[in-house]
Amino acid sequence: MSQNLGLAPGVTGPSRHAQNATGKQIRVESLPQATVAIIGLGLMGGSLAGALRGKCKTVLGIARRKEAVQKALELALIDRGTSSLKEGVREADVVVLAIPVRAIINQLPVIAALLPDGCLLMDLGSTKANIVEVMANLPPNIQVLGAHPMCGKEKSGIEVAEPALYQGRTFILSPLARTSEKALALGQQLARAVGASPLVIEAARQDYLTAAVSHLPYMLACALVKTCDATVSNDPLIWKIVAGGFRDTSRVAGSDVTMMLDILLTNRGEIVNAMTECAAHLQQLAQLVAESDEEKLDRVLTKIRETRREMFP
Repeated sequence: MSQNLGLAPGVTGPSRHAQNATGKQIRVESLPQATVAIIGLGLMGGSLAGALRGKCKTVLGIARRKEAVQKALELALIDRGTSSLKEGVREADVVVLAIPVRAIINQLPVIAALLPDGCLLMDLGSTKANIVEVMANLPPNIQVLGAHPMCGKEKSGIEVAEPALYQGRTFILSPLARTSEKALALGQQLARAVGASPLVIEAARQDYLTAAVSHLPYMLACALVKTCDATVSNDPLIWKIVAGGFRDTSRVAGSDVTMMLDILLTNRGEIVNAMTECAAHLQQLAQLVAESDEEKLDRVLTKIRETRREMFP
Protein backbone atom coordinates (compact mmCIF):
# COMPACT_ATOMS: atom_id res chain seq x y z
CA MET A 1 0.00 0.00 0.00
CA SER A 2 1.48 3.35 -0.99
CA GLN A 3 2.05 6.07 1.55
CA ASN A 4 0.59 9.53 1.23
CA LEU A 5 2.48 12.02 3.36
CA GLY A 6 0.14 14.97 3.50
CA LEU A 7 -0.78 15.37 -0.16
CA ALA A 8 -3.43 17.98 -0.66
CA PRO A 9 -5.60 18.23 -3.78
CA GLY A 10 -4.59 21.02 -6.11
CA VAL A 11 -6.88 23.62 -7.60
CA THR A 12 -7.90 22.90 -11.16
CA GLY A 13 -10.36 24.30 -13.63
CA PRO A 14 -10.50 26.40 -16.77
CA SER A 15 -9.54 29.56 -14.91
CA ARG A 16 -6.09 28.14 -14.15
CA HIS A 17 -5.34 27.23 -17.73
CA ALA A 18 -3.39 29.44 -20.10
CA GLN A 19 -3.85 29.32 -23.86
CA ASN A 20 -0.61 29.14 -25.85
CA ALA A 21 0.17 30.35 -29.32
CA THR A 22 -0.60 27.04 -31.04
CA GLY A 23 -4.06 26.71 -29.53
CA LYS A 24 -3.07 24.01 -27.02
CA GLN A 25 -3.14 24.65 -23.30
CA ILE A 26 -0.67 24.76 -20.45
CA ARG A 27 -2.00 24.73 -16.95
CA VAL A 28 -0.06 27.76 -15.72
CA GLU A 29 2.21 30.33 -17.32
CA SER A 30 3.86 31.58 -14.15
CA LEU A 31 6.08 29.42 -11.92
CA PRO A 32 4.87 31.04 -8.66
CA GLN A 33 1.39 29.68 -9.51
CA ALA A 34 2.64 26.17 -10.22
CA THR A 35 2.54 22.93 -8.29
CA VAL A 36 5.80 21.24 -9.24
CA ALA A 37 6.06 17.47 -8.73
CA ILE A 38 9.57 16.03 -8.75
CA ILE A 39 9.88 12.30 -9.40
CA GLY A 40 13.06 10.98 -7.82
CA LEU A 41 14.51 12.42 -4.63
CA GLY A 42 18.21 11.74 -5.04
CA LEU A 43 20.92 14.36 -5.38
CA MET A 44 19.48 16.08 -8.46
CA GLY A 45 15.80 15.84 -7.56
CA GLY A 46 16.27 16.69 -3.92
CA SER A 47 18.49 19.66 -4.77
CA LEU A 48 16.00 20.92 -7.36
CA ALA A 49 13.17 20.59 -4.86
CA GLY A 50 15.02 22.54 -2.21
CA ALA A 51 15.96 25.26 -4.69
CA LEU A 52 12.35 25.61 -5.86
CA ARG A 53 10.76 25.88 -2.41
CA GLY A 54 9.29 29.32 -2.04
CA LYS A 55 9.64 29.97 -5.77
CA CYS A 56 6.49 28.08 -6.77
CA LYS A 57 3.11 27.34 -5.21
CA THR A 58 4.01 23.84 -3.98
CA VAL A 59 6.97 21.48 -4.30
CA LEU A 60 5.79 17.90 -4.18
CA GLY A 61 8.34 15.07 -3.93
CA ILE A 62 7.69 11.58 -5.27
CA ALA A 63 9.92 8.58 -4.54
CA ARG A 64 9.40 4.82 -4.36
CA ARG A 65 11.23 4.64 -1.04
CA LYS A 66 9.16 6.06 1.78
CA GLU A 67 12.38 6.75 3.66
CA ALA A 68 13.53 9.11 0.90
CA VAL A 69 10.26 11.02 1.04
CA GLN A 70 10.45 11.28 4.82
CA LYS A 71 14.06 12.44 4.67
CA ALA A 72 13.18 15.13 2.11
CA LEU A 73 10.47 16.38 4.46
CA GLU A 74 12.85 16.35 7.43
CA LEU A 75 15.41 18.34 5.43
CA ALA A 76 12.70 20.82 4.39
CA LEU A 77 13.42 20.17 0.71
CA ILE A 78 9.75 19.59 -0.20
CA ASP A 79 6.39 20.90 0.92
CA ARG A 80 4.61 17.57 0.52
CA GLY A 81 5.58 14.08 -0.50
CA THR A 82 4.24 10.69 -1.48
CA SER A 83 5.37 7.29 -2.69
CA SER A 84 2.29 7.05 -4.93
CA LEU A 85 3.07 8.16 -8.48
CA LYS A 86 -0.59 8.45 -9.41
CA GLU A 87 -1.46 10.62 -6.43
CA GLY A 88 1.64 12.72 -6.78
CA VAL A 89 1.14 13.85 -10.38
CA ARG A 90 -2.63 14.05 -10.71
CA GLU A 91 -2.84 17.78 -9.92
CA ALA A 92 0.65 18.84 -10.98
CA ASP A 93 1.27 21.78 -13.29
CA VAL A 94 4.90 20.79 -13.88
CA VAL A 95 6.39 17.30 -13.48
CA VAL A 96 10.16 16.82 -13.47
CA LEU A 97 11.75 13.38 -13.81
CA ALA A 98 14.96 13.26 -11.77
CA ILE A 99 15.76 9.58 -12.25
CA PRO A 100 18.36 7.68 -14.35
CA VAL A 101 18.14 8.10 -18.13
CA ARG A 102 16.87 4.65 -19.02
CA ALA A 103 14.33 4.83 -16.22
CA ILE A 104 13.13 8.12 -17.72
CA ILE A 105 12.78 6.50 -21.13
CA ASN A 106 10.83 3.57 -19.70
CA GLN A 107 8.63 5.63 -17.40
CA LEU A 108 7.68 8.50 -19.73
CA PRO A 109 4.65 6.74 -21.32
CA VAL A 110 3.45 5.51 -17.91
CA ILE A 111 3.72 8.93 -16.30
CA ALA A 112 2.27 10.79 -19.28
CA ALA A 113 -0.91 8.73 -19.05
CA LEU A 114 -1.44 9.97 -15.48
CA LEU A 115 -0.95 13.69 -16.09
CA PRO A 116 -3.69 16.32 -16.24
CA ASP A 117 -4.25 18.17 -19.50
CA GLY A 118 -1.75 20.93 -20.12
CA CYS A 119 0.84 19.65 -17.64
CA LEU A 120 4.46 20.39 -18.54
CA LEU A 121 6.57 17.21 -18.38
CA MET A 122 10.34 17.75 -18.07
CA ASP A 123 13.34 15.57 -17.24
CA LEU A 124 16.88 16.05 -15.93
CA GLY A 125 18.53 13.28 -17.96
CA SER A 126 22.18 13.71 -18.93
CA THR A 127 21.55 12.51 -22.50
CA LYS A 128 18.72 13.84 -24.58
CA ALA A 129 18.22 12.32 -28.04
CA ASN A 130 16.62 9.07 -26.86
CA ILE A 131 14.48 10.87 -24.31
CA VAL A 132 13.02 13.44 -26.69
CA GLU A 133 12.35 10.66 -29.21
CA VAL A 134 10.01 9.08 -26.67
CA MET A 135 8.59 12.45 -25.67
CA ALA A 136 7.63 13.13 -29.28
CA ASN A 137 5.17 10.23 -29.20
CA LEU A 138 3.46 11.05 -25.90
CA PRO A 139 -0.22 12.09 -25.83
CA PRO A 140 -0.82 15.56 -27.30
CA ASN A 141 -2.73 16.83 -24.25
CA ILE A 142 0.53 17.44 -22.34
CA GLN A 143 3.55 19.65 -22.99
CA VAL A 144 7.05 18.13 -23.07
CA LEU A 145 10.51 19.65 -22.66
CA GLY A 146 13.87 17.93 -22.39
CA ALA A 147 16.32 19.36 -19.88
CA HIS A 148 19.83 18.76 -18.58
CA PRO A 149 21.36 20.92 -15.84
CA MET A 150 25.15 20.95 -16.07
CA CYS A 151 25.92 20.21 -12.44
CA GLY A 152 26.22 17.33 -10.03
CA LYS A 153 28.44 15.60 -7.51
CA GLU A 154 30.25 12.28 -7.38
CA LYS A 155 28.03 11.36 -4.41
CA SER A 156 24.35 10.48 -4.70
CA GLY A 157 21.26 10.30 -2.52
CA ILE A 158 18.88 12.65 -0.76
CA GLU A 159 21.36 13.03 2.11
CA VAL A 160 23.77 15.00 -0.10
CA ALA A 161 21.10 17.15 -1.76
CA GLU A 162 22.08 20.81 -1.86
CA PRO A 163 19.62 23.57 -2.89
CA ALA A 164 22.54 25.71 -4.11
CA LEU A 165 23.68 22.97 -6.53
CA TYR A 166 22.23 24.74 -9.58
CA GLN A 167 23.50 28.22 -8.73
CA GLY A 168 25.48 29.74 -11.59
CA ARG A 169 25.23 26.61 -13.75
CA THR A 170 23.99 26.17 -17.29
CA PHE A 171 20.56 24.55 -17.53
CA ILE A 172 20.16 23.04 -21.00
CA LEU A 173 16.64 22.95 -22.43
CA SER A 174 15.83 20.87 -25.52
CA PRO A 175 12.34 21.70 -26.81
CA LEU A 176 10.57 19.52 -29.35
CA ALA A 177 8.64 20.69 -32.40
CA ARG A 178 5.49 20.14 -30.35
CA THR A 179 6.73 22.21 -27.38
CA SER A 180 4.84 25.50 -27.21
CA GLU A 181 6.58 28.82 -26.66
CA LYS A 182 4.83 29.24 -23.33
CA ALA A 183 5.87 25.78 -22.18
CA LEU A 184 9.48 26.60 -23.03
CA ALA A 185 9.15 29.93 -21.23
CA LEU A 186 7.89 28.11 -18.13
CA GLY A 187 10.90 25.79 -18.28
CA GLN A 188 13.17 28.82 -18.52
CA GLN A 189 11.47 30.32 -15.48
CA LEU A 190 12.17 27.13 -13.55
CA ALA A 191 15.85 27.17 -14.52
CA ARG A 192 16.26 30.80 -13.47
CA ALA A 193 14.37 30.22 -10.23
CA VAL A 194 17.02 27.74 -9.05
CA GLY A 195 19.82 30.15 -9.94
CA ALA A 196 20.81 28.59 -13.27
CA SER A 197 21.14 30.06 -16.76
CA PRO A 198 18.82 28.42 -19.32
CA LEU A 199 20.36 27.53 -22.69
CA VAL A 200 18.24 26.16 -25.52
CA ILE A 201 20.06 23.42 -27.48
CA GLU A 202 18.71 20.79 -29.87
CA ALA A 203 18.92 17.30 -28.30
CA ALA A 204 21.43 15.72 -30.70
CA ARG A 205 23.72 18.74 -30.44
CA GLN A 206 23.73 18.61 -26.65
CA ASP A 207 24.65 14.90 -26.73
CA TYR A 208 27.54 15.67 -29.10
CA LEU A 209 28.85 18.45 -26.87
CA THR A 210 28.42 16.76 -23.51
CA ALA A 211 30.16 13.61 -24.77
CA ALA A 212 33.40 15.63 -24.91
CA VAL A 213 33.06 17.93 -21.90
CA SER A 214 31.13 15.74 -19.46
CA HIS A 215 31.09 12.05 -20.37
CA LEU A 216 34.68 11.75 -21.62
CA PRO A 217 36.10 13.22 -18.37
CA TYR A 218 34.34 10.44 -16.45
CA MET A 219 35.93 7.77 -18.64
CA LEU A 220 39.34 9.44 -18.32
CA ALA A 221 38.97 9.48 -14.53
CA CYS A 222 38.11 5.77 -14.60
CA ALA A 223 41.13 5.04 -16.78
CA LEU A 224 43.37 7.02 -14.41
CA VAL A 225 42.16 5.04 -11.39
CA LYS A 226 42.67 1.74 -13.23
CA THR A 227 46.15 2.80 -14.34
CA CYS A 228 47.26 3.66 -10.82
CA ASP A 229 45.68 0.51 -9.43
CA ALA A 230 47.53 -1.61 -11.99
CA THR A 231 50.90 0.08 -11.51
CA VAL A 232 51.58 1.63 -8.10
CA SER A 233 48.75 0.61 -5.77
CA ASN A 234 50.80 -2.19 -4.18
CA ASP A 235 53.39 0.27 -2.89
CA PRO A 236 52.20 1.53 0.53
CA LEU A 237 54.00 4.84 0.02
CA ILE A 238 51.62 5.83 -2.79
CA TRP A 239 49.02 7.17 -0.34
CA LYS A 240 51.65 9.30 1.38
CA ILE A 241 52.65 11.08 -1.80
CA VAL A 242 49.37 11.22 -3.72
CA ALA A 243 48.88 14.77 -4.98
CA GLY A 244 45.90 17.04 -5.46
CA GLY A 245 46.11 16.59 -9.21
CA PHE A 246 45.29 12.90 -8.88
CA ARG A 247 42.48 13.55 -6.42
CA ASP A 248 40.93 16.26 -8.60
CA THR A 249 41.31 14.41 -11.88
CA SER A 250 39.99 11.11 -10.54
CA ARG A 251 37.12 12.58 -8.49
CA VAL A 252 34.31 11.87 -10.95
CA ALA A 253 35.28 8.19 -11.10
CA GLY A 254 33.39 7.98 -7.82
CA SER A 255 30.09 8.87 -9.54
CA ASP A 256 27.03 6.65 -9.28
CA VAL A 257 27.61 3.69 -11.62
CA THR A 258 23.93 3.14 -12.45
CA MET A 259 23.61 6.74 -13.57
CA MET A 260 26.80 6.58 -15.62
CA LEU A 261 25.87 3.29 -17.30
CA ASP A 262 22.67 4.91 -18.51
CA ILE A 263 24.61 7.87 -19.87
CA LEU A 264 27.24 5.74 -21.61
CA LEU A 265 24.74 3.37 -23.21
CA THR A 266 22.39 6.10 -24.45
CA ASN A 267 25.15 8.26 -25.97
CA ARG A 268 27.64 5.58 -26.91
CA GLY A 269 28.34 6.75 -30.47
CA GLU A 270 29.38 10.25 -29.46
CA ILE A 271 31.27 9.02 -26.40
CA VAL A 272 33.23 6.42 -28.37
CA ASN A 273 34.14 9.09 -30.94
CA ALA A 274 35.39 11.39 -28.18
CA MET A 275 37.37 8.57 -26.54
CA THR A 276 38.92 7.56 -29.86
CA GLU A 277 40.02 11.14 -30.50
CA CYS A 278 41.43 11.40 -26.98
CA ALA A 279 43.34 8.12 -27.35
CA ALA A 280 44.99 9.43 -30.53
CA HIS A 281 46.21 12.57 -28.73
CA LEU A 282 47.46 10.55 -25.76
CA GLN A 283 49.32 8.23 -28.11
CA GLN A 284 50.91 11.22 -29.83
CA LEU A 285 52.11 12.60 -26.50
CA ALA A 286 53.46 9.19 -25.47
CA GLN A 287 55.38 8.98 -28.73
CA LEU A 288 56.93 12.41 -28.21
CA VAL A 289 58.06 11.44 -24.71
CA ALA A 290 59.42 8.10 -25.94
CA GLU A 291 61.41 9.85 -28.67
CA SER A 292 62.75 12.50 -26.25
CA ASP A 293 61.78 15.10 -28.82
CA GLU A 294 62.06 18.02 -26.41
CA GLU A 295 61.55 20.77 -28.97
CA LYS A 296 58.38 19.28 -30.43
CA LEU A 297 57.07 18.24 -27.03
CA ASP A 298 57.59 21.78 -25.74
CA ARG A 299 55.75 23.18 -28.76
CA VAL A 300 52.79 20.80 -28.37
CA LEU A 301 52.46 21.30 -24.60
CA THR A 302 52.75 25.07 -24.93
CA LYS A 303 49.94 25.07 -27.50
CA ILE A 304 47.80 22.95 -25.18
CA ARG A 305 48.46 25.34 -22.28
CA GLU A 306 47.46 28.31 -24.45
CA THR A 307 44.29 26.54 -25.54
CA ARG A 308 43.38 25.80 -21.91
CA ARG A 309 43.91 29.45 -20.97
CA GLU A 310 41.64 30.53 -23.82
CA MET A 311 38.95 28.15 -22.54
CA PHE A 312 39.15 29.53 -19.01
CA PRO A 313 40.71 33.03 -19.14
